[in-house]
Amino acid sequence: MSSQSRRGVRTASALGAASLGLVALSACEQPSPMVTATVGGDSVSTEAACYDDGKAIPQDEVRKCLGKKADETVSVSTGDKLRIGVDPKTADDGWLVLVDGKPALSEPLNKTYYSFQGEVFFQQSSASGQPSAPKKSVQVTVVQTSGGDFNGIWHLNLKNSKK
Repeated sequence: MSSQSRRGVRTASALGAASLGLVALSACEQPSPMVTATVGGDSVSTEAACYDDGKAIPQDEVRKCLGKKADETVSVSTGDKLRIGVDPKTADDGWLVLVDGKPALSEPLNKTYYSFQGEVFFQQSSASGQPSAPKKSVQVTVVQTSGGDFNGIWHLNLKNSKK
């Protein structure tokens, strides 16, 4: 066999191996969509605490996922706007925002991002309903929802950086 023939065989073998590698990679599970929180020029992104390619998460798993702690933190001061961005598929299904496990909005959002005033996350009331000292930090949970099911859960910490 000539050196050109051997080179052709090696090239064909390398191309075949690369093609098989791409096929194998395409069969791998895709990463979950990200949720991004932006304040001014600072952004943090987080992967889902629970996500199964947009399928409904079983109820017992939902409870576990809602109890998980956030890995990412963003600082927000009173006058800042917090922008939360989600994947287009999450926006199409609809998403909720929970603050320390309680709904922040009454209806699901269907936009890829939404802006909030920073101070709304840290306000709290005493047992008598009177305003009390603002919280120092909260956990914000974004929930992808569809037909009453939870399809994805993401967590972020917000730190009150009072200005």
